[in-house]
Amino acid sequence: MSSAPSSTIRPLLHRSNFSLSAAPSLKSMRYNDPHPRYKVTVIGSGNWGSVAAKLIASNALKLSSFRDEVRMWVFEETLPNGEKLSQAINQTNENVRYLPGVNLGQNVVADPDLEHAVNDSNMLVFVSPHQFVEGVCKRLVGKLGKGVEAISLVKGMEVRVEGPCLISKLISELLGIHCCVLMGANIADEIAREQFSEATIGYKQNKEVAERWAQLFSTPYFSVSTVQDVEGVELCGTLKNVVAVAAGLVDGLQMGNNTKAAIMRIGLKEMRALSKRLFPSVKDSTFLESCGMADLITTSLGGRNKRVAEAFARNGGKRCTSFDELEAEILNGQKLQGVLTAKEVYEVLRINGWLSLFPLFRAVHEICSGQEPPSAIVRYKEIQLPSSL
Repeated sequence: MSSAPSSTIRPLLHRSNFSLSAAPSLKSMRYNDPHPRYKVTVIGSGNWGSVAAKLIASNALKLSSFRDEVRMWVFEETLPNGEKLSQAINQTNENVRYLPGVNLGQNVVADPDLEHAVNDSNMLVFVSPHQFVEGVCKRLVGKLGKGVEAISLVKGMEVRVEGPCLISKLISELLGIHCCVLMGANIADEIAREQFSEATIGYKQNKEVAERWAQLFSTPYFSVSTVQDVEGVELCGTLKNVVAVAAGLVDGLQMGNNTKAAIMRIGLKEMRALSKRLFPSVKDSTFLESCGMADLITTSLGGRNKRVAEAFARNGGKRCTSFDELEAEILNGQKLQGVLTAKEVYEVLRINGWLSLFPLFRAVHEICSGQEPPSAIVRYKEIQLPSSL
């Protein structure tokens, strides 16, 4: 593999005159810099979005170039007690629906009005399920100011006739702004408990902007590196969800660690091969970053895609014609990405005539769509291609 050094941003020292544990109310806060340049809005308030807001909020208080207040757009919900989710977050500093028991920081302000949430913000963090990103962006067209930068924590792609469109490109096209990506071995609940994790930021050209994002996310327990390979980083984060579904099927069938390791190795091989077919500029070294092999390992061991696929296989794949029922039962309102991504990947392979080259990716979709039983995950080479191809 070719080598490409990555730069790791170390957490900055705390401002000596400020303690987060003794933070005053927002109204009484004052900045060391009388004119902070950057205002951040997190677009999304699920499990991972809430953790992202917590990370960002802690650093916004320490870095004088950022405004203290961090807005978090909330897709409004009514809780069982009749209270609105955004109100509950603002009253308790806790996302009681998607991240209960974790203090987000009193400088996180939940806002159910998307346009108001992004007003005057020049750093946007996209962290909603990938099937909703296009709709969100269309609502923001013409509503943003100049010099806005974005980063996507979203894993997925949009399939088009001319080829797949990654979420970062979708955001850039619709809003006319630059968009980096952040991916990595990041199970949200573990980061919320401040257990050590790593992540990778991918960027196209502007390293200064990438390092500013890294400053904003880095903490002693969350180490962020940057690499100039936005497509490679994003495809790693996207495609590993498909492999995690395969790993979950293996666990559900109780096939053992040898089988799971084999599926993960084959999955990593297909991830790399498809990434480089779609974007020849993708670097081999990216697959050794947190966004690559590390993310594949952690997601295949304990991520949501693995857990739901495991339950699906334990039921023989007969419980429902899709994963929707299990998603609702297991994920507490979170969205399953692997099944939808497997379908999108399958369409990319079919359109390009590559189905025979990626048998594991093909098998995952055919199992999820009910064309094959879960046991086909270790018989994928035997699956016959449709006669029309």
